[in-house]
Amino acid sequence: MDFSLNEEQTAIRQTCRDFAEQEIKPRAEEMDAQGAFPYQLVRQMGELGLLGLPFPEEYGGAGADFLSYCLAIEEISRGDVSVGITMEAHTSLGATPFSLFGSQQQKEQYLTPLARGEQLWAFGLTEPEAGSDSGGTQTRAILQDGCWHINGSKAFITNAGTDMTGGVTITAVTGLRSDGRKEITNLIVPKGTTGYAIGRPYKKMGWKASDTRPLSFEDCVIPEANMLGRPGEGFKQFMQILDAGRVAIAALSVGLAQACLDEALKYAQQRKQFGMPIGQFQAIQFKLADMDMEIELARLAYFKAAWMNMQGRPYSREASIAKLYASEAAKRAADQAVQIHGGYGFMDEYPVSRYWRSVKINEIGEGTSEVQRMVIAKMLLATQPQ
Repeated sequence: MDFSLNEEQTAIRQTCRDFAEQEIKPRAEEMDAQGAFPYQLVRQMGELGLLGLPFPEEYGGAGADFLSYCLAIEEISRGDVSVGITMEAHTSLGATPFSLFGSQQQKEQYLTPLARGEQLWAFGLTEPEAGSDSGGTQTRAILQDGCWHINGSKAFITNAGTDMTGGVTITAVTGLRSDGRKEITNLIVPKGTTGYAIGRPYKKMGWKASDTRPLSFEDCVIPEANMLGRPGEGFKQFMQILDAGRVAIAALSVGLAQACLDEALKYAQQRKQFGMPIGQFQAIQFKLADMDMEIELARLAYFKAAWMNMQGRPYSREASIAKLYASEAAKRAADQAVQIHGGYGFMDEYPVSRYWRSVKINEIGEGTSEVQRMVIAKMLLATQPQ
């Protein structure tokens, strides 16, 4: 085994770390307070090639490997997780479907501006009645006279309503399979399509500078050519998309956890009680040590999942393990960081307050902790002899 990073991976990580320190962190508190989408930062990331890292150069991407992308997500999220989730949702959920399943024409039309950072894109999977039960999609699309007629709604969709957003790819029921189950197909809906309405931004506990909205479709009509892949392949497609997305969310969680440790270490060395820095007390040292240990283990978990992705090996189990452990480790890190800060940790002028508010969604988005345990257990039982 070789855990060292190559030159390209190291350079990408350092570029993102520098950008996060110099550009993102100084603005993070203000972005959280105002809940304003960070257009300038996102455009800067586009200019740096960060919004198209894992995509081929022929479509405007950087041609970087999957681990490089995850390293970038970690470092950007270490600066601010609202910016991190904007980058992750755009890349993993918005652009990746075109890269994996799009036709040549669709890649040229949609993937290229996304990889160049000229546009953002959203992916509409979750619905008011279809969260963890993603196969419970109720949005329907009927093919008539060469056009799809879409009716339904989506919930909690990231990047759907920014000025940079080009559109959304949604899951819709397009018929029934031979076994009586729903046939789900992915459809491309450009922003501005008649019948497609983008709701007002949600008021959120965390990730306040990211764009999250409900969407609705009322006799929304798109050309038949706006189908991604073939009819009925939507469920299989988004399960593949979610595997990679879960590894990226694990990296995002590690970045947030590392930010918690960074602040806790700094505070422990500055804050004095009983005539000495609190970092000299064993009770505080144990908290710091536990945080560091869990962060390192979470990082190794997403490294392994990313490596398996790059080897072309099945990695659904490893993706779920990485996402589950990293998100819960980040939750513990945020809790300990606030505890180390004491009463000051409860005050919004200290970053750990923002971290604590933002970390909970990591255990929910792109598959709850319960769903990850279901995936792991299912695969574990499948390997046992009957």
